[in-house]
Amino acid sequence: MKVKFAPLSVPLQRRLQTASVVQWIFSFLGLAQCCTAAFIALFFTRFWLVSTLYAAWWLIDREKPSKGGRRIHILRNCIVWSYMRDYFPITLMKTAELDPRQNYLVGFHPHGVLAAGAFLNFCTEASGFSMLFPGITPHLMMLSLWFRIPFFRDYVMSGGLIPSDKESASYVLQKPGGGNLLAIIVGGAQEALDARPGSFTLLLKNRKGFVRLAIQHGTPLVPAFSFGENDVFDQVKNPKGSWLRRIQHRLQKIMGVSLPLFHARGIFQYSFGLIPYRRPICTVVGKPIPVQKKNRPSEEEVDQVHQKYLNELSNLFEKHKAKYNVPENSHLEFI
Repeated sequence: MKVKFAPLSVPLQRRLQTASVVQWIFSFLGLAQCCTAAFIALFFTRFWLVSTLYAAWWLIDREKPSKGGRRIHILRNCIVWSYMRDYFPITLMKTAELDPRQNYLVGFHPHGVLAAGAFLNFCTEASGFSMLFPGITPHLMMLSLWFRIPFFRDYVMSGGLIPSDKESASYVLQKPGGGNLLAIIVGGAQEALDARPGSFTLLLKNRKGFVRLAIQHGTPLVPAFSFGENDVFDQVKNPKGSWLRRIQHRLQKIMGVSLPLFHARGIFQYSFGLIPYRRPICTVVGKPIPVQKKNRPSEEEVDQVHQKYLNELSNLFEKHKAKYNVPENSHLEFI
């Protein structure tokens, strides 16, 4: 006899969706600090052996993040990500097939404030990545400093996150047999400082390291644009040259992460808070750009492929922007 469960009421569904987003924000804004505090605090309790054993394990396992990480499929398929998907909602769209016999390098744009689309589409199965791209294993690059935090490093690796350094990227791209996708948020933390509704400014004009990496490994480049990524948070005005922008840049150089002063709605009210607006995000993955392998590409060769990438990304944006209510007179701006 098959047991049938009554569907959840709409108010309950919305509460669960909001709760899922709250835990996601906490996981990246507060969990790292909590993990560090717990690791240190345990040394001064009767549970000191837990931190001691973890420290030993950490030493043995220290190279794992740069060797593809350690994904845990139970966590990638956790139902909480489905609630987070439905909160905005977030969707993933493909425009071309990816051959599982090849590896790919995906450039993700824009960063947004917290890169919600990149995380949910590439680090969970909530948007059906494995069904859209069968035989492809996704990896998303993240600032290396997060992998130096005890316990937290294991949490982020479980979703397929790896450090944003050349060694980690090369390990994925040169895996034999193909079937691996490396997603890089090219604009990085600095681009987050320009993330606000209606902005289509990408920090990409002089960012060519990912192109050089693709050429060195002969890996096809795939542009991806996430419509709505910049719309889920407002940000305190910080025009270039302002005192706030100068402070943010200085802190970024010191800490390695940017600190956008963002706000949106609250948990129980809609006027102010740190919970993102319920606005749709759709990540559109473009078609692969073939790349000729060369160990030491010249600056001219890198520039040619980079320009081709910019053109394909612009075409992808122009072709799909009308579907996502982007004004006709809005175009991508590369800085």
